[in-house]
Formats: sequence, C-alpha cells, structure tokens
Amino acid sequence: MNIKQLEVLRTLLATGSTIATAKTMGLSQSGVSRLLQQLEADLSMSLFVRDKGRLIPTPEALLLARDAENILLAVDRMSGHAEDLRSGAAGPEIVRIGLPSSMWEHFAPAMLADYISDFPGVRIETFFETTTAINKLVEQRVIDFGFLRMEGESGPGIEVERVATGESVCVVPKDHALAKLEEITVRNLRDVPLILIGRQRPNRMALDQTFRRAGIKQIVKIETHTNSSACSYVAHGLGVTIISSFYANLYRHLPVVHRPFVPRATQEFGLARAVGTPLSIAAHALSDALKRQIKLSQKDI
Repeated sequence: MNIKQLEVLRTLLATGSTIATAKTMGLSQSGVSRLLQQLEADLSMSLFVRDKGRLIPTPEALLLARDAENILLAVDRMSGHAEDLRSGAAGPEIVRIGLPSSMWEHFAPAMLADYISDFPGVRIETFFETTTAINKLVEQRVIDFGFLRMEGESGPGIEVERVATGESVCVVPKDHALAKLEEITVRNLRDVPLILIGRQRPNRMALDQTFRRAGIKQIVKIETHTNSSACSYVAHGLGVTIISSFYANLYRHLPVVHRPFVPRATQEFGLARAVGTPLSIAAHALSDALKRQIKLSQKDI
C-alpha cells in the first residue's frame, strides 16, 4: 500500500469514475485502474462495484476512506513542515555561530543580511571570541559551528573544514612611505612604530623570532588583541601592523594599504563543528552564507 493508492481512493470517492479521477490526478485511466486493483489486493477486499459504467463504493470503502483521509492529511502536514524547515520558517529555535572578534563590524552584518533574506524565521546568536574560545564552544556544543584560524591540532571532538587562506601582510597608512614598496621586509621596519596583536600566541612568537634573527629591535607602540583595532590604529597614523591578508581584506574601506610581508607566511581558516553532530538545515545554510561572504570579502578589487 502506498500514498498514491490512497489518493486514488479519495479521488474516486469524490468523482465516482476512473475517467474523472485520471483527469484530476494527471494519470491515465488504466493507471488509475491499476492503482485501485493494487490497493484492493493489498487490503484483500473489493472497494467498488460497477453499475452501468459507474463505480459504487462498498460500505468497507467508505469506512476505510476515513483512515485514508487521515493518513493523507498527515502526509500533507509533514510535507508542509518539511518545506518550513527548508525555508527556515520552522526548525531549531536558534542557530549559534562563533566568529573571531575582528569580524563583527562589516563581515558579520553582511553575512547575516544575506542569510536572513532566505531564512527570516530563524533566530541567530553570534559569539565573537578567540580561536581557543571558539574551539571550546564547539567542543562543548554551545555553538553549532565556528569560524577560526587553524592553529595546530583541534580537539578530538572537533572536525574542521578549510574554507579560506591568507598570507602575512604589513598594513600601513595610504600616505606612508612604506606604501610605495611592492613588499615590506623586516629591515624596512627598523625604527617604525608597530601595532602588534596576539602576544604569547604561536604566530606572534614566530614574528618576534623573525625580528630577532634579523637583528631588528621592535618598536612596539601599541599591543592590541583584534585585527580590527590594529587596522583602525593604522588608519589613524599610530603605526603599522602585520596581520593576515584575510583580515586586512576586511578593512579595505579604511585609508590603509597592505603589502606582502617578507619573510612570507601563510594562514589557514576553517569551519569547526562537533564530530558526529550534523548541522540542521538552518545552520548549514548559515555556514553557506558565511562561505559566500568570505568569497566576496577576499576577491580582488
């Protein structure tokens, strides 16, 4: 027994003929007859008798029609619910995402505007944290997924999909003398005020080591903890900074430029989620919106 057979029963009871039923359901008359015969065989009883070319329902058919109608109504409700889940009109009460602190100003609003246009019924909670904190939030299943810089091994309960890369660049004010260079080396930064981030983190320690090997003393003017603040300080002429091109590209609206930093280093960024926990349709759509915004933010201007 299947849904199509029950739809034939319902329509036959409403129209009284196989011709009208075939027209209503978009089937051939022989197709309607075959489905009816299959239903009667599955139920081991006759549901209609023929009288002068008309189909007369048996008392059993009228009783079973109520069950068929309830089943078809349930199927309709299920189909409608599935459509609501696909569109975001129904589903998880909330989708939670973790993002680096430097992505709150322009990236996150643009991503959410794109997402909400297709999923207006979903509520979103954003967590702006460090890579370490985002890893913990994913591992503890506080958030559905997080975007982070890939630094070494993630926890055993986390899987990461690489979605972006970057390279180290030096961000300088547009009218700075260094802006005229095609690339900037450690030696170019002798006696230049620096705005540095991530003290005690692996990438910062590697940068500090690069200066030491070159015999160049760092003139650290400002220590900060977000790429966004570093770029803003540069825009106000407080110094220059060395960050990933991924983040530098998010702040091209500021009066700054960035040049490749030598020695070159690359960075990888990914989407982290808990192992064995599939994303809901709404959460998966938000991850797709994030990937679209990454492409837009990183394209050449």
